[in-house]
Amino acid sequence: MELRQLEHFVAVAEEQHFTRAAERLAVSQSGLSASVRALEHELRTPLFSRTTRTVRLTEAGAALLVEAERTLAGARAARDAVDAVRGLLRGTLTLGVEQCVAGVSTARLLAAFHREHPHMEIRLRQEGTSSLLEGVAGGRLDLAFAATVSPPEWRGELVPLAREPMVVLCSPGHRLAREGTRVAWGELHGESFIDFHPDWGPRRAADEAFATAGTRRTVALEVNDVHSLLELVHEGLGVAVVPHHFSRKPEARDLVVVELDGAHRPVYESVVVLPPARAMSPGAKALMTLVREAPLR
Repeated sequence: MELRQLEHFVAVAEEQHFTRAAERLAVSQSGLSASVRALEHELRTPLFSRTTRTVRLTEAGAALLVEAERTLAGARAARDAVDAVRGLLRGTLTLGVEQCVAGVSTARLLAAFHREHPHMEIRLRQEGTSSLLEGVAGGRLDLAFAATVSPPEWRGELVPLAREPMVVLCSPGHRLAREGTRVAWGELHGESFIDFHPDWGPRRAADEAFATAGTRRTVALEVNDVHSLLELVHEGLGVAVVPHHFSRKPEARDLVVVELDGAHRPVYESVVVLPPARAMSPGAKALMTLVREAPLR
C-alpha cells in the first residue's frame, strides 16, 4: 500500500466522483481508477459502491477513510517537521472555521500568514463545530476555529478567543421589539425561531440554554448561513437567538436587539481547537503565533 494510493482513495471519497477527483489531483481518470482498483485488490474488498451516477463508500471504505486521513496527515507532518528543521516552512496548512466565528478575522489572519510563509499552501474548510472537532481529531485539519466546545468533547488543547452574550433578534414590528429592554424566558413561549443546523455553534449554545431554562421552542426555519438568517428575521418570519456580534452586521441594522433576562442567559464562546502539542504541525504552530497578535484578533 502506497501513500499515493491513499491520496487517490481519499480524493474519490471526498469528491464522490472519479472525474472530479482526477481533475483535483491532476491525474488521468484511467490512472486514478487503476490505482483504486489495485488498492481494493490488495485489501481484497470493494471500497466504493459504484453506479452510473454515484460513487459511495462501502463499510470497508468508510473504515479505511479514517485511517487513510490519519496516515496522510502523519506523512505531511513528517515532511513539514524536516523542512522546519532546515529553516523552511513548506507543505500545507489545512484550517477549519465555523462561519462568522468571533474573536479572529480569518481573512486578515490568513493574509498575514501567507505574507510570512509564501511557500505554504493554505486550505480552508468551513464547517459546523462538530465536524471541525472530528476533522482535527482525525488529522484532516491542522487546527480549527470553533464555537462552544465543552471540555468533555475535546481532549486536546482549547485556546479561548472570545466570549459574549447571545441576544434575541426580531423585526421592528415584532411584539418583542422593545429595544433597550430585556425579555424573560417565559415570553418566548410560542415564538417561531429561525436558527442554524444543529451542528453549528450558535445553535448548540441556544439549544443548551433553552434546555437549562426548561423552555421548549420550535425551530421552524433552519439555515446554513448568517445572511439568510438575518433576512428571514427581517421579513418577520421568526426571531433568532444569536451571538451579539451578529447584530452589528450591515444586514442587521434594521433589526431590534433584545437581551435575555433571568439566570440562564446563553453565552457564545469561540475557541481554537488544537491537537495535542506533540501532534501540532509546524504550520499550525506558526499560525498560532499570529493568532496571539492583537491586531489580528
